[in-house]
Amino acid sequence: MEELNYYEVLEISKTSDKEIIKKAYRKLALKYHPDRNADDKEAEEKFKLINEAYQVLSDDNRREIYDKYGKAGLENSGFSGFSGKDFGDVFGDIGSIFESVFGQGFSQRRQRSEFEDDIALELNLSFKEAVFGCKKEIKNKYKKYCQACKGSGAKSKEKCKYCGGEGRLYSRNGFMTFTQTCSHCLGSGEMIKDKCSSCNGKKYSIAEETFSIDIPEGIDTDNRIRASQRGNELPNGKRGDLYIIINVEDDDHFIRDGSDVYIEIPVFFTNIILGSTIKVPSLRGELELKIPQNTQDKERFVFKDEGIKHLNSSSKGRFIVQIKIMYPSEKLTAEQRKIAEQLHESFGQKSEPHKTIFDTCIAKIKEWLN
Repeated sequence: MEELNYYEVLEISKTSDKEIIKKAYRKLALKYHPDRNADDKEAEEKFKLINEAYQVLSDDNRREIYDKYGKAGLENSGFSGFSGKDFGDVFGDIGSIFESVFGQGFSQRRQRSEFEDDIALELNLSFKEAVFGCKKEIKNKYKKYCQACKGSGAKSKEKCKYCGGEGRLYSRNGFMTFTQTCSHCLGSGEMIKDKCSSCNGKKYSIAEETFSIDIPEGIDTDNRIRASQRGNELPNGKRGDLYIIINVEDDDHFIRDGSDVYIEIPVFFTNIILGSTIKVPSLRGELELKIPQNTQDKERFVFKDEGIKHLNSSSKGRFIVQIKIMYPSEKLTAEQRKIAEQLHESFGQKSEPHKTIFDTCIAKIKEWLN
């Protein structure tokens, strides 16, 4: 049997850093989360594998052991993972991982209900939508408890055979006794005998809704928007919250770094020699850029308050233009070559700075060899 590859599970390379690992986990965890894949056992197992892979690769010590010795090395160090276990038994551990990436709220109330109050989805935005803000239509799926059985899933119930109706399980180690909530009845002490005909024992149904939200100007990847009372519906009729995780697409020319924006502008070498003023595109129109004589390749020019609006203030970041010096790609004509030669000769010795280095080094080498 081929050994599980955690890097393949997260769809990343072995050289990926922590930020890439976290981003890959966030994307896949949202895709395969049980709240968005009701009764899909394959998605449930995939979700557990994703969390298991993240728990290993996000921890420096575990990742080092895994890279050297594989999963067997992890098992020898006490890590067993989630694969193959009952989902109810591992959800607490998965919930803590999920919260560490997405923040508080997603798994806090698992013990009190069959599913989470709060849910999450990922929203892709174009560069323009994120920079200037927009209105987006959200199509949301959420769970709501069955009204016929009041979320019990049962037409009739019987005592839980695992905990004997106590709602807790006990284990003894020497003279010490440990207790934990029964994962089969979730502490209720009862199990379904006859399934509810309305929900077929699932305890809930899937509802759909569409609503609009305002995307604020300046939002960025990994920012979250909280849509109050758009989460799952509990037996008391109250709903949790929907957390919308933002992912912003890259632009072909503008490169974003927080509230700053970079653009690389090609400039022909004659403009560098002579000095010139050119027009450059910015987020809100055109800007005038004065290029001094002898500007260096990759040199940057900063325009203040021409970048992206800070999310929580009215100020804006910087717009930064980086110069890329361009030279003729085609062969010079006879006339162009003559002009270039005349220009070269007009500088005299300054046009051949390499000769000074050459003469100095040759003299030094002759001295070494004598």
